Amino acid sequence: MSPLPTPHPHVSLRAVLRKFLFSLWMGGILSLAACGGNDGADAEPKALADSSESQVALAVEVGPVPEAIPDIEDTEGDLIDYAGSESDDQEVAEKSAEAGTERTVSGVSALLLTEPAAATSGAKSTGGNIRALATTQSDAVRLAHQATFGPSEALVKNIRKQGAARWISSQMKLNSSTYTTGGSGAIHKHTNRNRDFCSTRNNNCWRDWYSTTPLVWDFYRNATTKPDQLRQRVALALQQIVVVSNLEVSGTYGFKYYNNTLLKQAFGNYREVLRKVILSPVMGDYLNNANNDRNEPNENFARELLQLFSVGTCNLNADGTLAGGVCTPTYDNEIVRSYAYALTGWTYPRGGKSPWGCGSGGTNCRYYQGDMVPVAARHNTQALTLLSGQLLAEGHSAQQALDAVLNSLMAHPNTAPFVSRQLIQHLVTSNPSPAYVTNVANAFTTGRFGAFGTGRPGDMKAVVAAILLDPEARTETPANTAGRLREPVQLFTGAIRALNGRTDGDALSWGWGEELRQHVFRSPSVFNFYPPDYPVPGTSLVGPAFGIHNANAALQRMNYLNYLVFWGGSQKAKGVPRGIGTFARLQAFTADATDPARLVDRLALLNLGEVLPETERTAVINAVTAFSIPTSGTRQQIADAKTNRVRQAAFLVLASPQYQLIR
Repeated sequence: MSPLPTPHPHVSLRAVLRKFLFSLWMGGILSLAACGGNDGADAEPKALADSSESQVALAVEVGPVPEAIPDIEDTEGDLIDYAGSESDDQEVAEKSAEAGTERTVSGVSALLLTEPAAATSGAKSTGGNIRALATTQSDAVRLAHQATFGPSEALVKNIRKQGAARWISSQMKLNSSTYTTGGSGAIHKHTNRNRDFCSTRNNNCWRDWYSTTPLVWDFYRNATTKPDQLRQRVALALQQIVVVSNLEVSGTYGFKYYNNTLLKQAFGNYREVLRKVILSPVMGDYLNNANNDRNEPNENFARELLQLFSVGTCNLNADGTLAGGVCTPTYDNEIVRSYAYALTGWTYPRGGKSPWGCGSGGTNCRYYQGDMVPVAARHNTQALTLLSGQLLAEGHSAQQALDAVLNSLMAHPNTAPFVSRQLIQHLVTSNPSPAYVTNVANAFTTGRFGAFGTGRPGDMKAVVAAILLDPEARTETPANTAGRLREPVQLFTGAIRALNGRTDGDALSWGWGEELRQHVFRSPSVFNFYPPDYPVPGTSLVGPAFGIHNANAALQRMNYLNYLVFWGGSQKAKGVPRGIGTFARLQAFTADATDPARLVDRLALLNLGEVLPETERTAVINAVTAFSIPTSGTRQQIADAKTNRVRQAAFLVLASPQYQLIR
C-alpha cells in the first residue's frame, strides 16, 4: 500500500487528501459507470474493494465545499427549485452588504442579536426577537451540517428563509425529543434469590432491560425525524465529553435518565451539567464514586472530572492555547485527592432493592432513576483546599462540598476555553483559531451572546449561539485548516435524511456502528470514541474523528452508502419494537432523472451547498448518464431506470471527498 505523502507541517492537507480521496471516489465512478446497464441493486462498486490506495484519511479540510443538514419533519413543505438559486444568492449577498454598516457581534449583525426588552432591562433573554435575514444556499447547508444530523431540502429552504441567527433561536424553543424505549428500574427492585430477573422473560431480556440498544433505536429515530435537531446535536457533543458507557455499566433505564438529562441541559447551563454528572448514579458506578469510601476514596471520578469534564490537564490562556507556550499542570495529585474527599458521602437514590441487602452506613441499594443522595456518615468532613481558591472548613457537609466543587470549577480560568474548544470541535471545526475560542469562551464566562443567554456563566444557549454564529463558522471562504472529518454517526444520519429515508436504528448499532467503531452509548472508555487532540499525521493539525478512521473505515463508509442506496438498506428485524428497517426513499428525485446534470446539481446543492468542481461534475454526470432510460418499454422499466440514475448520482455525491469532510 502506498504511504500517504508527508507534507510540511504548515501546508494544508487539502491537496494531499483530495488526491487520495479523489482516487477512491473516481474508482467508484468508473466501476458504477461500467454497471450502467445492470440492475442497480446488484451494482456493487467492485473497484472500491480493489483500490489499494483508496484508504487514505478523510480529513479535516477538503475543498471549499460546505454541507447540509435536513429536517425531515419540517413542515415548510415544498422542495427547493434550485433553478435560479445563483441569482438568489447574489441578491442575498447584496442585502447583506447593505447591512454591513451595522455594528457586528462576532460577524453577525447586532440588529439580529438584539432583544430590546431584555437588553435594556436585564430581564431574561431568550433570543426570541431576532429577526429573519435570508442567507445563501451554501451557508444554509453548512449550518445544517454543523447544527443538525444532515440536510433535507425542506430544512435548507427553512434556514435560507430565516437566516442562521433566527433559525438557531427557533430551534432553542422547540420541545425536546426523549429516550423512552426499553425497560424500567425493575431490574434493581428484583428480590427473588432463587430466580434471575431474566429467567421469566423473553430471549431479548438483556437487550431490552440492561443494554443501551433501545437507546440506539431512539437516538437514530429522533436524529433522522425529530425537529429539535440542534438540541440533539449539542446533547451528542455533551455525551461525548461527559462519557458513560454500556461497556462497563448495565441498566437501560439509567442510561435513559442520564441522556435525557443531557438533552434537557443542551440549552441549560454547564454548571448544571456538571452537577447532574457528579450526582448521576450511572456515572457513580462507571467511575467509582457511588458509596465511595470516606477515608480512602477511589480517585477515579475526581480525576476525570478535572481532566476531561472541566479544566483539563494544562494551564490555558483565554484563547485555549497553552499558557506560556508549554504544558504546566493545572493540578497535582493532592488536588485530585482533595476532590475525591470532597465528593464522598453520596449513595444511590432511594428505590432500589436487593435480596442480599444494601450495604452499611446508610447506603442505598443500586438504583439509577434520579440523583444520588447524601449520607452524612459516609462524607469526609476534613478541611480541604480546592482549585480557584475555594476552601472547605472542617465539619462541612456533602452538599456544601458539592457547591464548593462546582464553584471552583466554574470559576477556574481553564473551564471556559477548555469546554468551549471541545464543543466547537464537535459542531464546527477540529482546529478553531485562538480568536474563535476566545469569542466562545467569553460567551461561556459572561453567559451572553447578543440576545442569547441569561447572563449566568456557563449558559449553553449563549455558548451554542457563539459557536454557530462566529465568523469562522459562517464564512463563505473557510480557511485551509477549517472543518472536520464527518464522524460515522453523521454519515449514517446525513445520508438517510438527505434521501428522505427512515430508520429504526437497529442496523446502525451492532452492525454499522461496530463496523465504523462508533456504536453510540458504547464508547471503549471514558475518553470517548476518539480524543479531542488526535493528530493528523504529517501536519500540525488535530482531527479527533481520525482516532477511529483507518483504511478499512474508508472503505466501510463507501459500503454503508452502497448498502443504503443500491442494496435497499435493511428490512425490519424481528423483535425490534416499532421496527421499520433502514432505507432511503428516492422518489422525490426521479423527476430530474431525465436530466442528469440537473439531478447531480440538485443533490450536490443539497448536500454540499454548491455544485461539484467541473472535472468531478462531468465524471459524475457521465456515470449517471450511463444508466440509459429506455425510449420504449414498460412503465416499470422506465421507472426502474430513473431510480437507478438517482441511486448513481446519490451514491457518488455522498461518497465524494467534499461530503466526507464537513467544511
